[in-house]
Amino acid sequence: MFHHIRTTLKDREMMRTIFLLAWPTMMEEALQCIVTYADTAQVGVMGANASAAIGLTTTVTWMTFYPMYAAGMSVTSAISIALGAKDTQRAKKAAAQAVLLVLVLGLALMGLTLAISPFLPGWLGGAQEIRRDASTYFAIICAPMLFRAASIIMGAALRATGNTKTPMLISTLMNVINIILNFLFISPTRSVTFLGNTFTVWGAGWGVTGAGIASAISLIIGGTLMTVAAWRSPVLGLCFKSIRYDRDVMGQCVRVGLPIAGERVLFSFGQVIFTAITARLGTVAMAAHSIALAAEQAFYIPGYGMQTAAATLAGYSAGEKSEKHLMQYASTIMFIATVLMTVLSTALFLFAEPIMAIFTPDMEVVRLGGLALRIVAISEPFFAVLVILEGIFSGLGDTKAPFVFSLLSMWGVRIPTTWLCVAVLHLGLGAVWLCMSIDNIARFSMMMARFLRGKWKKRLALNES
Repeated sequence: MFHHIRTTLKDREMMRTIFLLAWPTMMEEALQCIVTYADTAQVGVMGANASAAIGLTTTVTWMTFYPMYAAGMSVTSAISIALGAKDTQRAKKAAAQAVLLVLVLGLALMGLTLAISPFLPGWLGGAQEIRRDASTYFAIICAPMLFRAASIIMGAALRATGNTKTPMLISTLMNVINIILNFLFISPTRSVTFLGNTFTVWGAGWGVTGAGIASAISLIIGGTLMTVAAWRSPVLGLCFKSIRYDRDVMGQCVRVGLPIAGERVLFSFGQVIFTAITARLGTVAMAAHSIALAAEQAFYIPGYGMQTAAATLAGYSAGEKSEKHLMQYASTIMFIATVLMTVLSTALFLFAEPIMAIFTPDMEVVRLGGLALRIVAISEPFFAVLVILEGIFSGLGDTKAPFVFSLLSMWGVRIPTTWLCVAVLHLGLGAVWLCMSIDNIARFSMMMARFLRGKWKKRLALNES
């Protein structure tokens, strides 16, 4: 493994390939993080109740995101393997299946989430005073689910062709629009001083609802533009006549995507239970929990930013039947992501409270959230490797084992230990985040052991060259 890293670091062409694929997706992650920070900070000014209202349904929002993420990864795998094997017609058929997946998942998830939105905050055990805002926010951001699906799945199709710049530019526009609309919709009309000049800036004063509307509008614009960009891609070759169901290619997508979706949905359902247990600690702890979750996203940027590059290059290597290229790309991307996230996790540990203070003036929320961030910072380097390994196995179409590992760690480690700490031992938020960190390290250990064992290579029939 270390030999592959040393060899690849000296190979300018391979490093250039990694960089060209990775930097736009890392920029996307960074920009998305900025929007999350802006949402959290602007709502946080309104107090702990507003932060808790948004944080309460966040894990369910993630649950709706994951089937679309799984579809995107399956499309990435199908297209990249086809292109690696020089089979452009199969790549175009995979792009057509992507369109069908957008329609089916987008409409189904929209109907489901809108149906449960009035009842969800109560199911999650949210305090009575935050339920109305939580329900309204969840419904608003889930209404444009078709556009969210288009943004995720068609963006994945573009990235699988090696075009990561276009999705980055579209995401940039989405995020800029979201930040501007947050500024206008969340706060009421107020005076703003800039360079010594004071201006009156209109504001709708819609609070949590305003944050939801801003996100919904940006999703509609982003999903539309991502679809147009995919339609214009000569590699994907999309046109209305090409949008036909292909049993073989769709079967490949389903075989790859279904375990990912199952893993992510069950993991996210575990997150919902995890949040419900955490909510028993009270509104202040719940606000600190939700803000800390938002704050730590910035420190995941290298991992999730490079995950798509890992999946795409793993797929290309599998299509070429080259074990050497696969191991070089996999080992090197893991190494780079780990170094970057180690540096960031050190900063997270040292400046936990100042980071929390960006989002809220409530000092008790800052104190609790700072403790949580320091605890999770220790597990960040392990999480970096875990994220890249998930991308590699997804790109190869080998997704069943990660599904099992995630199930075991979430339901065998995180949920039982969190319940024990909160319901039995009556410990605080720090114990909850320690359980989360132990879960991340357990998943890393299982995934890394499988990768190093190497038995998964036999199914791919790779050549050593």
